[in-house]
Amino acid sequence: MRGPELSRRALLTLAAAGASAVAFAPAARAEEVLLVEVGGAPEAVAVNSVTGFAYISDPATGTIVVLDSRSGTVGEVIPVGGEPAGLAVDTVTNRVYVTNPPAGTVLVLDGLTNDVVSVVPAGPGASDVDVDEQANRVYAVSDLTGTLAVIDGVGCRLLNLVPGPTRGLSSVAVDSGRKLAYCTSPDTDSLEVYDIGARKFADGIPVGQSPTGVAVHRASGTVFVANSAIHHLSVVDGGARKEKATVLLRSESSAVAVHEGSNTAYTNGGPNGVARIDGVTSLLTGDLSLGVNPGAVAIDQRTRTVYVTDPLRGRVSLIRDF
Repeated sequence: MRGPELSRRALLTLAAAGASAVAFAPAARAEEVLLVEVGGAPEAVAVNSVTGFAYISDPATGTIVVLDSRSGTVGEVIPVGGEPAGLAVDTVTNRVYVTNPPAGTVLVLDGLTNDVVSVVPAGPGASDVDVDEQANRVYAVSDLTGTLAVIDGVGCRLLNLVPGPTRGLSSVAVDSGRKLAYCTSPDTDSLEVYDIGARKFADGIPVGQSPTGVAVHRASGTVFVANSAIHHLSVVDGGARKEKATVLLRSESSAVAVHEGSNTAYTNGGPNGVARIDGVTSLLTGDLSLGVNPGAVAIDQRTRTVYVTDPLRGRVSLIRDF
């Protein structure tokens, strides 16, 4: 189903409505915002930048919605049961990984057929997931127990369940080249660093209050952390393992995604919309008001289209050229 497109003039009007709140946060514009009705209460979103398909989890209906970004339409709704939450895509194997916290499992979907090919135990409360495409390994964290599940992406089997250093880990982002996995810990306001080669947690980095989202720019090793209880985004130097900057936002943020080619981060900490951050300077370069309080954020690495979920209205916004 194709939603209404917002014209550039309408978008500028929305952006300008909140522009006066924070003078140093300029209102931004996008060439096009496409609203796609997906129904339910969409939670997470992940994009396969090779195929152009996006995947949206809906724990309310136990489904995964497949969205064709080229046409802006819903292609298929996959019933997976349970309460699907975190999502990650392996663009090399065209597999999609979905966490199901109540069952403590990770579901493996074939991106070609949209079939569930395997269900892998990942520990109680497995909530978020990311992929090491170089090694074909999948990492899932639990916000219930603080464990990190290491999964073989080829054989679809659990290799290790690593106890974490804190009580709960809410999100994970893998730096494949440096063989590190970054996990947010809301209880301790820290970013926990898992050394993939050593197979152990190696360090904890203090960040903002209640970090719940994380993304890594793999070329530079910069890590962006969305803090859900304070109005700033933490920028972490992965090499030095310390917070090097904070970016003041108009609202708390819970999700963040980074465009690899431009080193630009996008987070849901805008004025009822999305904020854009320059990953080199750690400066806020624009706010885009959408008139809603966004949920998850993802980006297509090829087209630079930003995806934002709207759980309250059952929509996904596709933002182009922002």
